[in-house]
Amino acid sequence: MIDRLLERSGPVTGVEHAPASKRKGGVVAACRTALGQPLPLENPVVFALSVAIGAALYFMVKQEPSWALVAGFLGVGAMGWLALRAVWQLPSLAVVGLVCLGLSLGFAAGKLRAAMASAPVVQEGMEPVLVEGWVVGIDRGGSGPRLTLDVHAISGLSPEQTPRLVRMTHRLDLNVAPGRFVRCYGVLRPPPAPSMAGDYNFQRQAWFRGLGAVGYVQGRCRGGTLGRPGGVLRGLQTEIASLRRQFAEYVNTAAGARAGGFAAALMAGDRSFMSQEDAEALRGAGLAHILAISGLHMGIVGGLVYLIVRRGLALIEPVALRIPVQKPAAATALLASLAYLVISGASVSTQRAFIMAAIFFGAILFDRAALSMRSFALAMLAVVALHPESVMSPGFQMSFAATGALIATYEAWGERRRAAPGGPRRMGLVFSFQSLFVTSLVGAVATAPFAIYHFGRVAALGLAANLLAMPIITFVTAPLAAGSLLAAPFGLSDEVIGLFGRSLEAVLWVAHLFDRAAPNWLSAMPALPALSLWAFVAALMALVSMRGSARLFCIGLFCVLGGFAWTSAPRILLHWAPSGDVLVLVGEDYRRIGFVDGDGLGAMRFSDLPVWRDCTSEPCTIETTAGVLTLHDGSGDGMTCGDIGGGLHLFSEGDTPRCEGVFAWPTVEAAGQLTIWRDRNGTVRVDDATQCHPRPWAPCEPP
Repeated sequence: MIDRLLERSGPVTGVEHAPASKRKGGVVAACRTALGQPLPLENPVVFALSVAIGAALYFMVKQEPSWALVAGFLGVGAMGWLALRAVWQLPSLAVVGLVCLGLSLGFAAGKLRAAMASAPVVQEGMEPVLVEGWVVGIDRGGSGPRLTLDVHAISGLSPEQTPRLVRMTHRLDLNVAPGRFVRCYGVLRPPPAPSMAGDYNFQRQAWFRGLGAVGYVQGRCRGGTLGRPGGVLRGLQTEIASLRRQFAEYVNTAAGARAGGFAAALMAGDRSFMSQEDAEALRGAGLAHILAISGLHMGIVGGLVYLIVRRGLALIEPVALRIPVQKPAAATALLASLAYLVISGASVSTQRAFIMAAIFFGAILFDRAALSMRSFALAMLAVVALHPESVMSPGFQMSFAATGALIATYEAWGERRRAAPGGPRRMGLVFSFQSLFVTSLVGAVATAPFAIYHFGRVAALGLAANLLAMPIITFVTAPLAAGSLLAAPFGLSDEVIGLFGRSLEAVLWVAHLFDRAAPNWLSAMPALPALSLWAFVAALMALVSMRGSARLFCIGLFCVLGGFAWTSAPRILLHWAPSGDVLVLVGEDYRRIGFVDGDGLGAMRFSDLPVWRDCTSEPCTIETTAGVLTLHDGSGDGMTCGDIGGGLHLFSEGDTPRCEGVFAWPTVEAAGQLTIWRDRNGTVRVDDATQCHPRPWAPCEPP
């Protein structure tokens, strides 16, 4: 036996050496074994994120993809995932197939939704025209209330050319209400395109809302005698709009003059009663999320109803001993959330919040974990399936970023509490304030990249403002809102809503205090490039989808890459928007100059800046970071380049000589915008033309 062992051993170590063919087979087997092990990933979350990114890719491509391309992409993704998962049984590589499948499904969902949303759109300006329709919404605008009309007819347009919805600014005193049939003379134009690349695309959002024209009313809208619109759905929408307006008017009156508009915005989703100053203060203090009817409000409404019903049933001994009281409580909370969805107007953000609430309470009904990454993934899939266009909106991005980050944080926190010596401690008042601090901090950090990218600012003191305001909202305002409903049958709702308004006055005091105290250096931050945003998104994806030490490594890596891309990105020196406003960099701050009265939109990220100087009636000369800027009221007709001189020169009219640094409004208006950038190495480039890429919501030429 010893002789045979020596023959099989090596000359020195005595270790057996397998033939090369067997060693090769061992390597292949080891690789196959490694690929057969699942990766430390939350596959449902990976799939949901892939679907959302696929929908975003559809809206980001330059040219409209054909149905054949979409079908081919979908087929390749499905077959690749099935081959890797079911045929070859390689879970590690199957994740790649799952990502491809999710990307293709999201891409196809965007294409299908764009086709289904097709509706007539006004192709050129019309003035003045008679618009007849039913008021279905009133929003707050900078120049006055904005009426959304369900159109019956527009003079000069055939039924095939008539948009389904139009939105018009009513500059005089409003004498109409939702649900009424009105006739308005006004100026209409197509929904405007974004003023700069990467800015909020109102034109695309209007397409998916069915909004075919925007404009303003000349004079006042007058009531008509036509009844409800035809069709069950349109009639129901009009009736709900009328009831919502009546409810908002009641809350606005009962809550008091100071916070009535704020109360109506929270309870009925109607912001038209709220003052511009209060809205700006909430935004500057980082409390604007309170205004949006979203997860916070839906969670408070559903949570309070769930708590009241569950505690109430638990007090009834025969019921508590025979049925699990949490299930009827969850069913009742689900119905209450549905009612709140209808009352608040069923906007996309509210629908998203209701879907997440429905999944939460549905998990309780079916004995599943109510708050988990799987419910987060399911909610994201449902929202993308219903409204794939919402993935490009700040609301979708910020709400899911905050929700995912909070779930991941609380899961890790819960594991740490359970692993602590002696087990988890009881949840008392200290834990409530700890949770409030963690929620505010994690939510602020998770949403900061999106706030900087879309709005160009973050709330410098948002964490402190939330720590003071959210206890008022959670422990005082929300119970009073629920109490007003319970007190209504007894005729005491006015008194309770009055107290509700007093609590909101305290929230407004906090908002104005921190808005005034916020430092200016965080109010207008350098533009966050798309590459940097994607890096921060990748860090959030790692947080919600990965496990173990790889999660921290990937989060740190992507944050470093995002920060590097941000610091090395070019800076905007000057932007002449389709609205006619000029935005320039003076020192380290941006300034807004009123110059020309244009018909387009201004840049969304500069929308909060007040007008610094008005140069509409006389020339202005300003020292800027880009050099001396001169704004001329008129044209440069008859002038030469030598007469104009050096620096930057903007003319409000045409007929200017072709000189370096000289631009005229007619040329800029035709191009869509003018933007001057400076790279980090000092190179200056001019972007004075927006190339048209045909998409369903932005055709290059009228059809």
